[in-house]
Amino acid sequence: MPDIKHFDPDATLETVLRLFWRQGVATTGIQDVVTVTGLNRSSLYATFGGKQELYLAALRRYVEQRSEPMFRRLAQDERGLPAISEFFGGLIEARCSGEYARWGCMVSNAHAGAENSDPEVRTVLDQHHRGLREAMHAALVTADREGQLAPGADPAASADVLALLAYGVNLRSRAGADAATLGSTVTAALALIGVRAAA
Repeated sequence: MPDIKHFDPDATLETVLRLFWRQGVATTGIQDVVTVTGLNRSSLYATFGGKQELYLAALRRYVEQRSEPMFRRLAQDERGLPAISEFFGGLIEARCSGEYARWGCMVSNAHAGAENSDPEVRTVLDQHHRGLREAMHAALVTADREGQLAPGADPAASADVLALLAYGVNLRSRAGADAATLGSTVTAALALIGVRAAA
């Protein structure tokens, strides 16, 4: 007879995701995973594999369930510049208040950690960056069409700058930067790339 799992793998993966997101990979041992999930090692290994496989599954889940929906909303938003401002406002709020305050972004944390040496992790990070950059570009193309960009502003180059800015917000918030400071930085960066405030 097949082995019947007496736990919910999906809920377990979400719990593990939060653990890796909050603590990072380097400081999280398999015993931490056992403790937070209440499962024994054999159940974890049989379902997910070792720590690295478990981390990869959690990272992919984070991108699919948290990052990609935000990217789709931004790319499909027809307001242009206000959509970008709202994206950054929501990002700063999420990083500085609420349940996940000061956790940063799991993807940004991976960019800054030793785990980015793993080729499979880098593939996920590259996928995330493409999605973020393409969403910014789509919103900037809309802004350009609506006459919201300053003369000479290049949507492609500006999308690169804004994608990097999003990573910076994530990392600085984890280090303790406050929402007002991050908001001022976003405003200054938008001005530097020649984007004037939309009415």
